[in-house]
Formats: sequence, C-alpha cells, structure tokens
Amino acid sequence: MAIKVDGIESEDDLRKAQAAAQAQGTSITNYNEWSQILKEFAENGIESTGSYSGDKARMQEIQQAVEEYVNELQAQEKIQQNAPDNKETEKVQKSSENDKNQELKATVANATSSQIMADYMKYYHMLM
Repeated sequence: MAIKVDGIESEDDLRKAQAAAQAQGTSITNYNEWSQILKEFAENGIESTGSYSGDKARMQEIQQAVEEYVNELQAQEKIQQNAPDNKETEKVQKSSENDKNQELKATVANATSSQIMADYMKYYHMLM
C-alpha cells in the first residue's frame, strides 16, 4: 500500500519518509519521480512546495518556461539568419557609391574630351 506524504522539503526528507513508510510495510507514492524532481530542484536552487503534486506542477511550469525560452531563441536566430548581413549590405552600398563616382568621373572626362575635340576641330578648320 502506497502512502501520500506532504511537508517534504528536500531529497533527504523524502528518503527518511520512504524509510519510515517501508518500516510500516508501505511506500511513498511516486517516490522515484519525486526524488528526481527534488534532486533537480536542489541542483538549481529551487524551493520545494512540500508536496508531490506541487513539486510536479512547479517542475512542469519550469520546463514549459524553458521550452518557450528555447523556442524564442530559435525564432530570433532564424530571423537573424534570414536578415541580410549588415557588412554585405554595406559592401554593396559602397560598391554602388563607388560605381556612381566612377560614372560621374567618366561623364566629366567624356564631356571634357568632347569639348577638347570640338575646340581642336574648330581651330583645325580655321587653320585650313
């Protein structure tokens, strides 16, 4: 026959209660699972509620919060992977700016050489 126990605050308390229950020929309901929960609580500095049902509910809340946090991190990582790399964007912008500068220089050079050619032809025809 299994018994229910409340007021268990640590894994050590649970072991003592289990030993007392076994001395009476019974055992604590969900002893192994509760023991694991209390062990994890102790490792992570989480306070026990004192009951199996309360500790199990708290553990489920913690697991759900951790899952939500992990999902949020994965979503943020996915967004960052899908977003264009700022360095690459900068490189393209600088390249475009450089192309515009080269185009402007070429236009000025063409206009200047056209003016020089026009002046040359004008003077050439005057001399002939």
